[in-house]
Amino acid sequence: MTDKANSVTQAMLSRRSVRAFTQQPVGGDVIRRLLSTAARAPSGGNLQPWQIFVVGGDELTRLKAIMRERVREAPRGEEPEYAVYPEELVSPYRDYRFQLGEDLYAELGIPREDKAGRMAWFAQNYQFFDAPLALFCYVDRRMGPPQWSDLGMFLQSLMLLLREEGLDSCAQECWSLYHRTLADFLEPPEELMLFTGMSIGYADTDAPANRLRSRRAALDEFARFRGI
Repeated sequence: MTDKANSVTQAMLSRRSVRAFTQQPVGGDVIRRLLSTAARAPSGGNLQPWQIFVVGGDELTRLKAIMRERVREAPRGEEPEYAVYPEELVSPYRDYRFQLGEDLYAELGIPREDKAGRMAWFAQNYQFFDAPLALFCYVDRRMGPPQWSDLGMFLQSLMLLLREEGLDSCAQECWSLYHRTLADFLEPPEELMLFTGMSIGYADTDAPANRLRSRRAALDEFARFRGI
């Protein structure tokens, strides 16, 4: 009989992008175990295109110091290697994104006209929202869209496993804006391209940012059924 407390459904419903973490550490053995299990995620042709870097401890402290300076120097980032969003983001996708931003900043009490406040908050991405672990997912540049979808399945599998373990996460494609700085730090092989970062740890349940529960479209807005 399935333990509902640890079911896939419960992990899905409780997973969210956590943007404030406690200082409670995450053991290296735990993240190694969860990554090994996540590697069972589907992968076309069994290519397993994900290449993962995990940073914690003193190395994470060093990276955060580098990023504080780098964000001050280049607040708009570096030339990205891929577009996180289409240049022309049309409705309803544009509306979903806009609503998420408005909901988040409402929880934080940062009005739209406070551009400096919003930029300062966004910069917290590069401090991992105080999480004790950072993860970066790379892919071989020679891979194509099907393999990028494999990355998504791997990362989703990991995030659900983290929830089963009582941990939280925040996937952060915004790290693509500083891929050169990160490459100087991590020194990945040249054939690897950064896809995303991820903060991992235990949610600070008292933080205003973590009151946000992002909205989702109703079933009839994205699903069509025939013959059933």
